[in-house]
Amino acid sequence: MAHPSPWPDKVIALLRAGNPAAAIAQIKVAPSVRDLKALEKALAAAKLAGRWPDVDVALTESLQALSAPRLHRSP
Repeated sequence: MAHPSPWPDKVIALLRAGNPAAAIAQIKVAPSVRDLKALEKALAAAKLAGRWPDVDVALTESLQALSAPRLHRSP
């Protein structure tokens, strides 16, 4: 069984430290869809969802971008 990624916890730590810009930058370079969904669940569990509208938008856009089929893949 795979170990949970520490990435969502690090992004939440950035938000709690008052640095949503750094959290958005991390969301935009998220390692995988699974990590983004884990972040989404962690935000909901910590009752932080909706507190930063820009973060919510970045999360939604990144989920859509990583979930969408690629038109071109580099070799």
